[in-house]
Amino acid sequence: MENAEFFNLYNHGLIRVAVGIPEVQVADPAFNGSRTIELMEKAERDKAVLALFPELGLSAYSCDDLFHQQALLDGSLDSLRGILKASEALNLLAVIGMPLQVDHLLFNCAVVLSRGKILGIIPKSFLPNYREYYEYRQFAPAAAACSTEVEIFDHSAIPFGSHLLFQADKQREFTFCVEICEDLWVPIPPSSYAALAGATVILNLSASNITIAKDEYRHNLVANQSARCIAAYLYTAAGTGESTTDLAWDGHAIVYDSGVLVGESERFRYDSQLVLAELDLERLALERMRQNTFGQSMQLHREELRRFRKVPFNLETPKTGRLLCSRKIDRFPYVPSDPAVRDRRCYEAYNIQVQGLVKRLKSSKISKIAIGISGGLDSTHALVVAARAMDVLQLPRSNISAYTMPGFATSQHTLDNAKALMAAIGCESHELDIRPSCEQMLRDIGHPYASGEPVYDVTFENVQAGERTSHLFRLANLHQALVLGTSDLSELALGWCTYGVGDHMSHYAINASVPKTLVQFLIRWVAETNQLGEQSSRILRAILDTDFSPELIPAKNDGEPFAQKTEDIIGPYELQDFTLYYTLRFGYAPSKIAFLSYCSWRDRAQGRWPDVPELKRNQYTIGEVKHWLSVFAWRFFQLSQYKRSCIPNAPKVGSGGSLSPRGDYRAPSDSEAAVWLEEIKNIPDQDLEAGS
Repeated sequence: MENAEFFNLYNHGLIRVAVGIPEVQVADPAFNGSRTIELMEKAERDKAVLALFPELGLSAYSCDDLFHQQALLDGSLDSLRGILKASEALNLLAVIGMPLQVDHLLFNCAVVLSRGKILGIIPKSFLPNYREYYEYRQFAPAAAACSTEVEIFDHSAIPFGSHLLFQADKQREFTFCVEICEDLWVPIPPSSYAALAGATVILNLSASNITIAKDEYRHNLVANQSARCIAAYLYTAAGTGESTTDLAWDGHAIVYDSGVLVGESERFRYDSQLVLAELDLERLALERMRQNTFGQSMQLHREELRRFRKVPFNLETPKTGRLLCSRKIDRFPYVPSDPAVRDRRCYEAYNIQVQGLVKRLKSSKISKIAIGISGGLDSTHALVVAARAMDVLQLPRSNISAYTMPGFATSQHTLDNAKALMAAIGCESHELDIRPSCEQMLRDIGHPYASGEPVYDVTFENVQAGERTSHLFRLANLHQALVLGTSDLSELALGWCTYGVGDHMSHYAINASVPKTLVQFLIRWVAETNQLGEQSSRILRAILDTDFSPELIPAKNDGEPFAQKTEDIIGPYELQDFTLYYTLRFGYAPSKIAFLSYCSWRDRAQGRWPDVPELKRNQYTIGEVKHWLSVFAWRFFQLSQYKRSCIPNAPKVGSGGSLSPRGDYRAPSDSEAAVWLEEIKNIPDQDLEAGS
């Protein structure tokens, strides 16, 4: 793949769409058509391939009995003719709302057009006739239509009906359906069946006057329909220029992708506006494939689905040239960027872990916990959860036997933090020097270190990790306690844990589905909300400022804090957690993950959270992304699965996935990473245009 192609969203299963809210004048189709054309031209300049416009936008929605005037109907057709002519020069699909007379009946229609041709026409299925709505007075519902094809101008055999699907002939994942306003408000919207029939994108032309809090209801409706249908949903409502005789209009356009808001208009604007958004069609297809109940629903409703007709269309997507995502791609997919949402998620994650531990202690009839405390993030958070579990069980925190076990490379900084934390928590604290037992083990196995040689190999490292775990299990036997594991999801993904007799093993692995980035935020949340008291909060903040290190190899020079830095070996956790999320949750190819990662991390200023000081690095080149993605692929797909196949019990915390073979992820321990590593070769080493 050439650089220019790699850095283009259309080559990674995404498309860009536009939702337009043109300024209108009531019963002035010529004016309305000209404003629509302006937005269509802008949409194409912005590299969108689909543009949606409001319900009855060519005439204006609020015409009431003027819809029975032939001059207005003819004027709407003339306006459509002008739009068709303008569309000949545009590489764009457009969906326009207008009144249309068919079989001596008047229908509220959506016209799908492209390159000067009408691809199909969809009449509105459900007509509201309550409160402020009187649509049955002017229009007939889709079910009243007799014709399945219509002729307009010199266009004959145009598909007409409510069961139309429009499918790109070169990108079958791009299949869309159309419904109109009230169609979404009914118990079973037409788009539910259309999605089962293959539509990945749902379009809704709406007028929807505004009343207090109605925008929230629209959000709820669209978000839920998008999530249930595993589809993208584009919704647009009428805006400025509609009649305010009895109603008002806010021009609300929203775009959801599988339940996630990816675009929204500015409400109450007094001019035309165009909202751009990017849709991840590949994600939708993969989600439907994985969620087998989607297929079961297809089987249950197959008779209804057979009614749908597919209308093919040819569209040349702009796949050449640099085109990055404008859609916000969260750098921390496990952690919401909105502070209020982030607090709620931290509250949930924390209490999921606490509940899991409380149940395990109750069911095992064990009232004590044994835990190793290093002064690092993972053991800190595990101790915090253990303390809260004791509070819930109305047991003293002294039932937690916490051990800090300094080895050959333990720094004074982390040792002091560990001791201070244990004191602040109020658990039973112990310091157990493992160096004598490690030296004995090294002598017993004939390791060169025992003879005075400074050999710091993996055996030297794992002897220390093994001694710590071995001590904890025997201490648990002695005191009838449960060994609480501390290793997190990120470490399990990358195999950064000592197998068996090491930090891989415990009686209950409380952090096993919590990634490192989320652990940081959980600790900060516990500190900021004073879950365990002010003294504990102060220590937690100090621990957050500590670099990641296993502290297993001594520093060469006195005064050096760490000889090892974890992220120098396995990669930056913030970047590897990004990769883990899209690998585990969606199964994306490495090149797509790299593209999304680059879009998110290329700019130091983009999406930075200045209130979170522990996020120190905020920019990566495509070359760095590629390098660490290779490290991830090798470690995740080939090196580490055997460790995950037999991990201890652990509560699943987030929808981003768990690596437990019982709770979520199942994979062979002896698979190869070749297909992922080969695909990574498609990623450029540098961005030539940006010079990075």
